[in-house]
This record gives sequence, structure tokens and C-alpha cells, in this order.
Amino acid sequence: MLNGGRDWLARTVEEPIQADLPICDPHHHLWDLPGDRYQLAELRQDTGSGHRIETTVFVECGSAYRPDGPEALRPVGETVYAADQAAASADRGGARIAGIVAFADLMLGGAVEEVLVAHERAGGGRFRGVRHRAAWDADRPSRGKSHLTPPGLLGRPDFRQGIGVLARLGYRFDAWVYHPQLPEVTDLARAFPELPIVVDHLGGPLGSGRYAGRRAEVRAEWRRSMAELAGCGAVTVKLGGIGMEAYGLGWEHGERPPTSEQLAEAWTPEIEFCIEQFGAGRCMFESNFPVDRQSTSYLVLWNAFKRMAAGVSPSERAALFHDTATRFYGLA
Repeated sequence: MLNGGRDWLARTVEEPIQADLPICDPHHHLWDLPGDRYQLAELRQDTGSGHRIETTVFVECGSAYRPDGPEALRPVGETVYAADQAAASADRGGARIAGIVAFADLMLGGAVEEVLVAHERAGGGRFRGVRHRAAWDADRPSRGKSHLTPPGLLGRPDFRQGIGVLARLGYRFDAWVYHPQLPEVTDLARAFPELPIVVDHLGGPLGSGRYAGRRAEVRAEWRRSMAELAGCGAVTVKLGGIGMEAYGLGWEHGERPPTSEQLAEAWTPEIEFCIEQFGAGRCMFESNFPVDRQSTSYLVLWNAFKRMAAGVSPSERAALFHDTATRFYGLA
């Protein structure tokens, strides 16, 4: 049984660390699923729990698609929904949803331009780019609309034609992959050196299924791939996803959530490696909420990030928690 409910999360209580540090949270979702609601009220509860969250970025998650009309344009319904939530967040004070990353089927090739234009019109000035999830592994086949995430997606000619349109129009690409796919991201980045790419969730170092109990081996492969990817100057990395069950640390099965000290002890080597390879100017901490709520509360998660960044300079800290994200996504 997975945890993640607020009663369970409340079993680990901490005071916020460095509560005045400005933060942009560049990766969260909003949805209303049976038994799992995470909308603006829940987001505001988290962003208002003690850290100074100033702005956020909504990232696609399949919410509020249009129920009819052309299939390619149905995801625009999610941008309409996110823009409405963003407008409400701006009206109520506290953290603002300042950016929207939507889904568009990049396998449409050149025809994806119509979808991108529709997202731009629907986004209320907040549309910043696309995430077309590529995360696939033989042990973890894609869920939901699996035809949209075939193996080898990033190298497909039709997908790359769509990426070319994305780049030409000046948008960004969120790359969600698992660690064996990182060389595919490197190849894509080399083919489109002008395209700003951000790799989600530390590049997906899996620790479940056939990867369970092989963390040292996975870490070594992940490090080699991330070091090579860091040579692509337009690639940034999101430092987060550390609460996902797929990463195999099992926090979600505990009697109580981990403390920020425990999270920092488990993940500081990966975080420090990313900062060393990419530089603070190409790294941004992310909450990945409510997904990472499987393992930790919002307040404890950001405490953990602050512990992980204890050894950086003030300018690097500002970049990691705020400036890299706002610059990458062009947020006001």
C-alpha cells in the first residue's frame, strides 16, 4: 500500500529552513481524479506551508482535455484549465502559477504548429513549451495512451520534425525519460542545439522492478550519461522526483515519511553531481507535486533541498531555487 495522504505526511513535522529564500517551483501538476484531488486549493496549502514560494510552473498531466473535437487539439483543454487556475492564483496572493508546459503530440510533425498556436492563444500569456513524455522501459511500459510514448520516441523522424517546429517558434521542451534513455536525449540535443531542453526528475534513475537493489550500478550508468548530456549547453536539469516510488527507496511504505535529513542523506550525491556537471545556472530544484507526495510533504521536501545545497555560494543558491527556473521559462 502506498502512503501519501495528508494524515500520514503529518507524522513528520519540521519547521521551514531559510524561510525567506525566494523559490520558483518549476514543476507541479493539477488534477481532479477519483479519490485524488490536487487543484489550486491544495497547491496553495502546500506552497503556503512555510517556504517562500513566489512562482510556479504547471506541467501537463492529462487533466481537463476537451471531450470532443479534433484529437490533436483536445489537450488544449488542459491549457485552458491551467490558465484559469493561474489567473485565480494571481488574484488571491501568495504563489502565482506563472508558466504552463502543455502536451502536444510532436509526432504530428509539421502539423503540430496548429496545436502550439492553440496552446499559445489559450494560455493567457503563460504558455512556455511542451512535454511529450518519452519515459519508457521494458520493465515500466508507458501508461495511459501508450501509442503516444513508443520506444525510441525521441529519434523518430516525425517526432523530430515536430521538435523542429517547437524550436523554430521559440518554445522549450521538457524531457521526461528514464536513465537508460538519457543517450537519446543527448542525441536530440545535439541535433537541435538551439532548443532549450530541461530534463525532468534527475533524468529518471530507476530503482524498482529489474533495477531494484542495483542502485550503485544504476548510479554509475546514470552518471556517465548525465556527464555526456551536460556537454550540450542548452540542456538544463530539474533536481527532483526523489519521492517517486519508481526510484526504489521505499519511503512510501514507511510508518512515517522520511525527515529532510534522511532525504538529503539519500540524494545529496546525485544532486551534487548534477550541480558539478551542469553548474547551478543549468539546475533547478522542483517539487514534482503531488507525485512526490507519495513520500514526503511539500515543506519537508524543500527543507531537504536546502540541506542538499548547504555548501553552495549565495549566488548559486539563488540560481538553484529561483533564477535558473525563471530564466529558463521566461517568467515575469
